[in-house]
Amino acid sequence: MDNIRKLNELGQSLWMDNIERKLLENGETKALIDRGDIRGMTSNPTIFDKAIEKTHDYDEALMPLAWSGWDSEKIFWELIVEDIRSAADLFLPLYEESNGGDGYISIEVSPLLANDSDASAAQAQQLWARVARPNLMVKIPATEAGISAIRRSVAAGININITLIFSLARYAQVMEAYLSGLEDRLAAGHPIEQLASVASFFVSRVDSNVDKKLPEDSPLRGKIGIANAKLAYEQFQKMFSGERWDKLAARGARLQRPLWASTSTKNPAYPDTLYVDNLIGPNTVNTLPPQTLDAARDHARPEITITKDIDQAHAQMEELAATGLSIDKVTDELEEEGIRLFSESVKSLLKTIEQRRNDAVHELGPLADAVAKRVARLEADSFPARFWAHDPTLWTSDPQGGTEVTMRMGWTESPGKAVALLSSYRSFADEVHKAGLHRYLVLGMGGSSLTAEVISSLFGDASRKDAAYNTDGCLAILDSTDPEQVARTAADFPPDQTLYIVASKSGGTAETTAGYDYFWKLSKKDGSHFIATTDENTSLEQLARQHAFRRIFTSDAAVGGRYSALTDFGMVPAALLGIDLERFVGRAAWMARQCGRDIPPARNPGLVLGAVLGEAALAGRDKLTILADDAVTPLANWIEQIVAESSGKDGKGILPVPLEPLDSPHVYGRDRIFVYLRQTGELDGGADALAAAGFPVLRYPVLHPYEAAAEFFRWEVSVPTACHILGVNAFDQPDVQESKDRTKQKIAEYRKKGRLNEGNWDLEVRASGLQGSGSRLDDFVARGEPPDYFAINAYLPRTREMEDELQRLRVAIRERTECAVAAGFGPRFQHSTGQFHKGGPASGLFIQIVSDPERDIEIPNEGMSFGTLIRAQALGDFETLVARHRQAIRVHLSRPQDIGYLVQALSRERVQR
Repeated sequence: MDNIRKLNELGQSLWMDNIERKLLENGETKALIDRGDIRGMTSNPTIFDKAIEKTHDYDEALMPLAWSGWDSEKIFWELIVEDIRSAADLFLPLYEESNGGDGYISIEVSPLLANDSDASAAQAQQLWARVARPNLMVKIPATEAGISAIRRSVAAGININITLIFSLARYAQVMEAYLSGLEDRLAAGHPIEQLASVASFFVSRVDSNVDKKLPEDSPLRGKIGIANAKLAYEQFQKMFSGERWDKLAARGARLQRPLWASTSTKNPAYPDTLYVDNLIGPNTVNTLPPQTLDAARDHARPEITITKDIDQAHAQMEELAATGLSIDKVTDELEEEGIRLFSESVKSLLKTIEQRRNDAVHELGPLADAVAKRVARLEADSFPARFWAHDPTLWTSDPQGGTEVTMRMGWTESPGKAVALLSSYRSFADEVHKAGLHRYLVLGMGGSSLTAEVISSLFGDASRKDAAYNTDGCLAILDSTDPEQVARTAADFPPDQTLYIVASKSGGTAETTAGYDYFWKLSKKDGSHFIATTDENTSLEQLARQHAFRRIFTSDAAVGGRYSALTDFGMVPAALLGIDLERFVGRAAWMARQCGRDIPPARNPGLVLGAVLGEAALAGRDKLTILADDAVTPLANWIEQIVAESSGKDGKGILPVPLEPLDSPHVYGRDRIFVYLRQTGELDGGADALAAAGFPVLRYPVLHPYEAAAEFFRWEVSVPTACHILGVNAFDQPDVQESKDRTKQKIAEYRKKGRLNEGNWDLEVRASGLQGSGSRLDDFVARGEPPDYFAINAYLPRTREMEDELQRLRVAIRERTECAVAAGFGPRFQHSTGQFHKGGPASGLFIQIVSDPERDIEIPNEGMSFGTLIRAQALGDFETLVARHRQAIRVHLSRPQDIGYLVQALSRERVQR
């Protein structure tokens, strides 16, 4: 750092000759700026070619653009402009601090226009307007045609970086064009004091060309590039002095600083700081690739050298001429070569983008045209601006429904609000850890608990621990009223070690209340082991105050439950697990910026995904089948809730089918669209086969657990977008209440009569009646064919063994019918897919599975057991399905383990049609 500081004190600024999206986003570029290592940045087509071709860092941006129907060249400029804007924003404080002396980033006009003055000037104007940053410099190559474009661009008020200068004669023309442009601008009555320019004089390429033409023992090898640059600096001093310059300087003109380019040593025999140590002088810039910057930081020799040994530099140029080598010929070759190489880089980059664009479009399969048209329509309808303005008419014309929208869109600000609360979350977690509580149990349903489960599952696996996680705690959720599951959970989370998180936005969720009553008694009513997460002024908040809970988190009331991932409901568990909160929220904030109000709709990853989902559903592909590599499967269940509960109403909707076992394409109907949450690529083969068979297969890399935060926000944008396309309100849940009301009636009757009203037994079969062709269950399953779907609603303990059995059951039904088969545990699913079951398309066939509990547990203060409650919930849900004219059958098992009979009964050959 001392070396770089000394270089700055000698009047030389170091700029970075490199730009990469990853470095812009992960903080490394900002760190270089903050440390003072770099005071500007340059880019060129070759740099972008390497950055985009050699990595997949740009695929996240490229994919929605391709899906939106953009061509390769349009995508090319969008990707480049995005990086340039990002860099400009990072450098803006330095630009302002230095009063425009430094802090610049350069973008280059296409080298394919290098010999077209008019086109170069026009594109310079377009790029200047498009990037719209005061610290931008537009690069124009110093060709014969470029000289005129430079003068016109300066006169137009554009900061210009003139590139590919090799010869002294051309450099003189460049300086003349700059001065003339300033004079033209003044003559037109415009100010010039904010205009800046640098002249990029290339160095090492001169030596590379000359050296190969000289004998190996020539003393001129490795000398001509520096000599040429020193003579250029001599020209600079002469041009920017005297009467002409003094007049311009009096009007505020800035020096056009020489910028030493091509400063990495191409010959490994030369010192790696050769073109740093010998080009140091006031009013200069040296633009360095990363490896040369590292070398300069470590062992550069800061002292004025650019004006030393000028006579020797002249002599070396004369000696070169005496050998018969023409420096003019060398520089002409280099100029032609530079244009050719940069042009080849552009062509190579366009080829890469075209290939990736084609791959992305191929993922959409038959939806490609419809999606591109939809994105264009969303843009024409000003959808992003209206979305961010929380315009309820995007989803409903009903005033009451519109009020619900307005009250529930606060999640768009969640990342920013979370940042402000990070210190509070951390201090609370520290308090809990110091109290010796390292086990955390969330008592909650649906959106109040699902995020906690995702975070715990993604970050809690010991095989994925790292220093940032500090996951010495264990977190689980209890979102079941099954007595067996309650008992197992109680054994795993004893009161002396556990902090119980009672989570309910409404404060009155029946399952949460029952769980609280049980664990409150188990803890001997110790409020220090409880916290509450709820909205303000709920019954839960009042209870928490009455019982002296350790802490009450009053969450953002303007955020609906399924959109609450980045509020207290997700952030408090994340803090307790010790994850890096800044990094987690930072990924969400990054996605929020990608989906922002001013982002072109075609570039908005949430909006474009929503367009895909919406158009897929309109085309009959309304079964969103979510594939996931093993490490990221928890995220699929979170997506299930937000998609189903938001979209399934008014007879419309998108059915999420998460984690259905992957099979060959022939078992799937044409009502499918696939999303693959990819980390290891373990499902690549199956996904490739589906795509080859013509199914839309969207692949989203989730390479690290922290990416879950970005996915939360992506889907929070995409689902309302899809709902807008379908014409449903994404923020209400009108069909959930009926099942709750029926359950309450069952419980009231039980308390009055001491038994449950079991309802219509004609639709129930016992395990003993499952076997044999022509059984009622066999006949029921035979009814289904695409686009129908099956939903297995299992009121059973949610254990790994039971999950495996349900997966086998899903496969058996799919093999027989080719229908999508969703599965959920009750009453958990009632707070997610339950809305879709009652309010979505009437194409579902429902298999409810209940069992007699092997043991039961009383719920304190409720006058009933958990076994009674879950049975009442199952009955209420089943009767609601029947009342909605849904096809449904109930299977009653003597005990949960008897589910194996059900699997065996359906694991036969496919139904013949």
